[in-house]
Parts: sequence; C-alpha cells; structure tokens
Amino acid sequence: MALCMFALGIAACASTGQHPGDAESASASTNTATINPNLTTNGNASSDNDYVIGPEDLIKIEVYGAETMNRSVRVNARGQVVMPLIGLVQAGGLTSDQLAAEIAARLGKDYMQNPQVLIFIQEYTSQRVTVVGAVNKPGVYPLKGRATLVQAVASAGGPSKVANIRLVKIMRLKPDGERNVMEYNMRDIQDGRVRDPEIHGEDLVLVDTSLYKDTFTDMFQWVLPLAVFGTFL
Repeated sequence: MALCMFALGIAACASTGQHPGDAESASASTNTATINPNLTTNGNASSDNDYVIGPEDLIKIEVYGAETMNRSVRVNARGQVVMPLIGLVQAGGLTSDQLAAEIAARLGKDYMQNPQVLIFIQEYTSQRVTVVGAVNKPGVYPLKGRATLVQAVASAGGPSKVANIRLVKIMRLKPDGERNVMEYNMRDIQDGRVRDPEIHGEDLVLVDTSLYKDTFTDMFQWVLPLAVFGTFL
C-alpha cells in the first residue's frame, strides 16, 4: 500500500505542467553564461578560411582561367597534394586561404601572371567530433563535411530516454588549450527558433541527463512492479 501511495505521489508531481528539463535548464543558466547561438563570433560559425587542412581531407582546387588545372584531390598521409606544373604542395597545416596563396605564388613564379586560386574543402575527413552524455551511441565520429549540432547528436544514435535536450553543450578547444563552453537548447533548434550551430573538428558535445527523467525511469522500472506485486499479496 505504501509503495502504491509513493508511486501516486510521484505521478502527481508530473501533472504540475512543468517540463522535465525546465528546472534543470534554469538552474544551469544561473551558473554558466550561455552564448547566444545566433552570434557568429567566438567560433560559433566557421568557414573554409578558418579550417586547418589535414591528411585524408578532400579539397577542390580551382585556378581562374586555367580550367585544365582544376581538380579535386585527396591530401595524402604527409599532408601533401600534387598539382600540375608545380608538383608536390604542402597542404596539411594550412588554411584554404594559405594554401591558395602558396599555389598562386608558385604558379606565378614561373608559369602564370597573377594567378587567381580558390580552395574548397569537400570532405573534412581528418576531423572528428566526440559525442557523450545522454545519447544512445556515445563515441567519436568523423566529420565528412560540414555538420551541425543536431547532426552530431543524430550520428550518436540521438538523445537517450533520460536526455535533457534543453541543455546540450559544445566544448571547443581554444588556442591556449582551454575549452570554450557553449550551451544550446536543442528544443529551440528543432522548433526553428534558433540556428543549428556548426560543429568544428575536435569539438566535444555533451548531452545533459535529466535528473527528473532518470528518477522517473528508475521508479517505473523498480517501484511499480513491486507495487503491482503487492496487490496480489
């Protein structure tokens, strides 16, 4: 009888209308500054100009006025690509702008006058994102191109039953080795109220666990079967 009353008491708490993640999100927001997902500063939005090329990345090289030199090439294990006329070019460790400038300088030295070179990143194969917390398949996943927070969580099997999607963190390494922590409400992203932020290589995504859902799940898994069993005694 006592177990049944306990279960009814918990169920009554659930009928108050408060969403399971609301209290946790409110508590977290008082302790940690939340970065506006709509901002494009602090690394929230990236471009090929910021990305550092690495081994196995697929890049597209275009030379204006010399279409025969345009090609998509895979960066080798040493970070190099091969170009007509100039041979091996070190791409690894450079941004797309830096690589374009290097190719243009070498072409302009002996072969072309004021060459215009553009570099596009087609596959970010050398980059990884780690997704942990309340997801169904936590792990490390490769970035095969541009990816967003929702896509990263989906690649890890999506949020688990005890996830609090109103509090999802992206932890991004800064040049000084510290991690910049950005908080997002995936419910707002899914509803189209805020932009789905882009994921960078080496980001760590942490999906928070809802204490309410965790407790409620445990109660139904253990307490209610005992309560039902008690009715037959």
